[in-house]
Amino acid sequence: MSAGSHLLIASNSDPVHAERARIVSCAYDHADDIADDVMTKLRAQLPGYGTADPGFLADVHDQLARLSRTGLGALLERKRVTPADVTYARQAAARRARSGLPLVDYIAAFRLGQRAIWKSLLAHAGDTEAGREAVLSLAGPLARYTDLISTQATDAYLEFQQYVAAESGRDSQALMDTLLEGTLPAGGPHLSVATAHGIGAERTTPLVVVTAVVLDGVRTDSADGLGETRQLVSAAAARVGVNGLRTLSVVRGGEIVAIPALGRDGSAEQLCERLRAMRAELAAEGIALAVGVSTAVTEVAQIPRAYRQAQAALALLPEDGGVLALPQMTPFRYLLLRADDTTRQLVDPRIGSALADDRARGGSLAETIRAFAAADMNLREAADTLRIHLNTAKYRLGRIQELTGRNVRSVNDLVELLVAIELQTGQPGRHGAAVINEA
Repeated sequence: MSAGSHLLIASNSDPVHAERARIVSCAYDHADDIADDVMTKLRAQLPGYGTADPGFLADVHDQLARLSRTGLGALLERKRVTPADVTYARQAAARRARSGLPLVDYIAAFRLGQRAIWKSLLAHAGDTEAGREAVLSLAGPLARYTDLISTQATDAYLEFQQYVAAESGRDSQALMDTLLEGTLPAGGPHLSVATAHGIGAERTTPLVVVTAVVLDGVRTDSADGLGETRQLVSAAAARVGVNGLRTLSVVRGGEIVAIPALGRDGSAEQLCERLRAMRAELAAEGIALAVGVSTAVTEVAQIPRAYRQAQAALALLPEDGGVLALPQMTPFRYLLLRADDTTRQLVDPRIGSALADDRARGGSLAETIRAFAAADMNLREAADTLRIHLNTAKYRLGRIQELTGRNVRSVNDLVELLVAIELQTGQPGRHGAAVINEA
């Protein structure tokens, strides 16, 4: 016996009623297929779902299947659904609001759900007159059900947002101050806020600290405008996450500080890419940002150190900002980022002059040095990477030695050449350091 047949009402002599029960029962048995259909459309049509994490999407799928069974089960039993029957929908709405899903996308999902249920009902109606009449009789009850659940979910979504703005906002400020001191609250609302953001729930859960500043621009031509812009950036940062949870993000003085919890399935690399996407989106709205990202830590006591790392990364960015992410940076590059004028003066003038001339001619020698180092001093592999003949690569190495007095097959000489190349191609940071790239 199918799952839906457990809910079948007593047989009715009216063929339309019998068809109605059959159609709804078939759709009930295909609730998971209905959810699959909606998920495909959600990810294709609504941006908030298209970039969501697998865990978030699994939760949405379960919710869709459950809502389908609730509505179709009520049709089978010929009863109206009440708010008490869908309390789980309100809980799901709070989770969607907490994740930062736009309300417009959330409401649109209910419309897509209604269409998918209606599509399933039509598919099982068949071509008989009784089947067509039966499915038409379901249109009104289905519309009322969709209206009920969308209203309940919208109310819960807005209530949660109001709570975040009025109460959790203050709690978040106090919590951030505590975390930046390396301490997790022992209890109370601050601990609840931390847990809601995935901080401290598991001792080994990795997290990073992100700091951002708003650069001068048209949106920040007054103190009030600057404050509002920082709040907008903080709200955007709160939506950047890789674990299905909102990120703890607050405005502290002239900076925005965020602590994204990476969770079990998230990675610092994913987070950094999403931070770059966030910066690009805000730049399109006229908001220029500089963003620094710390290395990942696994203990609350390490958060102060991570905060200092993020601030140090921020200070190394150029005047026009960018995202400097320590998780994506090698120690070699980091050391070069912190190089000062003395470091540049230590570069042999012959090397500096040769590289300057090479850069003016297109940079083929520097390109060959980089490729040779990346290939672990395997010249044939470097030539293949550069798509040049092996003899051409040999000629270039000889030319490099002739111009600089350095042998690229010597580790010390090769490192010296790489340092000189990166220092020459780097840009001065806001505090005089060289910024090699936005790693």
